[in-house]
Amino acid sequence: MKVTIVCAGKLKEKYLTTGIQEYLKRLQPFAQVDIREIHEEKMPEDPSPAEKEQVLHKEGERLLKLVPPGSYLFVLDVYGQELSSEDLAAKMADLGLHGRSSITFLIGGAFGLSKEVRQAADQRLSFSQLTFTHQMVRLLLIEQIYRCFKINHGEKYHW
Repeated sequence: MKVTIVCAGKLKEKYLTTGIQEYLKRLQPFAQVDIREIHEEKMPEDPSPAEKEQVLHKEGERLLKLVPPGSYLFVLDVYGQELSSEDLAAKMADLGLHGRSSITFLIGGAFGLSKEVRQAADQRLSFSQLTFTHQMVRLLLIEQIYRCFKINHGEKYHW
């Protein structure tokens, strides 16, 4: 399976980079994982709603260009559906059984997502009603992807 993670912003914290590298290594037997990044758009200080929408639109266009054609697109969205790890694993397995071998997860920047990104999603996921930095979500996401593969292979990791 091919998994792409599309995200806004570069990782700045060493502990996040170290954690992500560890899970990328663990994922090697299960999937080819590609992380694609764009730089975050700058938001004007105290933006009007129109200015904020314009910035999100520009960032969203750039994010969507990195989604591989034909890939099933999960957009991480605070307003998305919350799934258990087992449910996400089942969804990923079902996609594979139906010939969808390319899956993309998209993480927006600090200011949220454009309506175009939300509309492009095949499925919108929320990790929690809690607020996390988009950089922290990247680590949480890659751990959950690993967990899904372990669940689907019946291997110990998920108790």
